[in-house]
Amino acid sequence: MAKSGPPPIVFILLFLLLAGGGWFFFLNKPAAQDANNTPSATPSGGSGANLPPVAPVVGGASPVAASSFALPASVAAGTTVRIDGSTSMVTINQNLKNGFQGKFSGTTVDTKANGSEKGIQDLAGGTADIAAVSRPLTAQEQGQGLAAVPVALDTIALVVGINNPFKGGLTSAQVQDIFKGNAQDWSKVGGPAGPIKVINRPAVSGTHQTFKEQVLSGANFGTGPNITKLDRDATTPLLQALGNNGIGYATFAQVANQKTVRVVPVNGATPDAGNYPYKRQLYYAYKNPPSQAVKDFLGYATSSEGQKAMLTGN
Repeated sequence: MAKSGPPPIVFILLFLLLAGGGWFFFLNKPAAQDANNTPSATPSGGSGANLPPVAPVVGGASPVAASSFALPASVAAGTTVRIDGSTSMVTINQNLKNGFQGKFSGTTVDTKANGSEKGIQDLAGGTADIAAVSRPLTAQEQGQGLAAVPVALDTIALVVGINNPFKGGLTSAQVQDIFKGNAQDWSKVGGPAGPIKVINRPAVSGTHQTFKEQVLSGANFGTGPNITKLDRDATTPLLQALGNNGIGYATFAQVANQKTVRVVPVNGATPDAGNYPYKRQLYYAYKNPPSQAVKDFLGYATSSEGQKAMLTGN
């Protein structure tokens, strides 16, 4: 006698029920599960959309948060990087040039120091790959597709000739009075009587712009007969022009070991002290999107190895 069992139609209905349930689950799969499978952003060294960090801009624009440059494992022989810009970064540029060329054989780094403004002009015009600048980018410059990465901290030092009878320090208010032209005699700031000769940098200088914003709180420099503005942005002629009654300003690294000048303390602090008031960030500006050569150099410059090389000889 044949065994009884469910009719075939039961198995067919059961199969259809299971298949329909699986299809319903697939269509209603939680979105969170798909989100976990979304590819992560590509680092700046790759071909993704992430860009290296952008420095703050003058005028209130916000900095752009992004991934940093990576130290390259190798750089193609024949790679050339052209740098122009701030005279305040001559030593930094030279040290990084030596380190980069030494680490990656067959590469060339060409450095010039025609001032921050000229460096930015050359960068925008395509005759420089990187602009060394001693001030933040303006909103207008960033709007032209330029971006910047901070590479070093710097201090602006006040200097007088080594034979200047003024041997004391100054307060921040006294510094403002001198460079605005309100104090024109050393006796007004605690020194022996004698005229103050102010040696100012040209307006195209990034150090000039930073001094105006940071030291003079955005006010204009004085224009009296005791104030001389140099024709070009260079530290050596500034130091030579000081004489026995002049005062000027320069990046501390360029004057720290000079024997012909004295660095003037401000508010009782010297530029190497933590509480010194005139500190600033130095930047390398580049054009977005950065070329491979720019990525490689900035990856080296911002790495711990590059930072060590940058300080060599300072």
